[in-house]
Amino acid sequence: MSDKLDDKDRKLISLLRDNARMPVVILAKKLGVSRATVQNRINKLEQNGVVQGYTLKLKPEAESHLVRLFMNITVKAKNETAVIKDLQSFPQVVAIHHTSGHWDLMAEIRAESLPSLNTLLGEIRLIDGIEQTETNLLLDTVL
Repeated sequence: MSDKLDDKDRKLISLLRDNARMPVVILAKKLGVSRATVQNRINKLEQNGVVQGYTLKLKPEAESHLVRLFMNITVKAKNETAVIKDLQSFPQVVAIHHTSGHWDLMAEIRAESLPSLNTLLGEIRLIDGIEQTETNLLLDTVL
């Protein structure tokens, strides 16, 4: 699908990445097209699955009470789909990434406290198909 995007679509996506709540009127001015054209392009990008949703970006201090970490995971190849589905069932798992190298997956996790994190990690390690894990606590975020 990305080969069908033109320069206006790419610029629109860039503007939406910067601020997904930017009013259509402002987007139209920045792109030099009509408001209707922008709305039609957004609708088309959504319908074609190019834009799959919008998200909220918080400053790190807003979630400073949370324990944040990345869990590197090695899985048995035949179990990868089931492992990902099981990981997605935990609300504390906010993202799952495929990686190259020693680890197959990297899960981004947020927990309310160290004890709740300990319980969660134990549950994750029991998922059938997970062979090995390594957890890295995030101490700080530099933007």
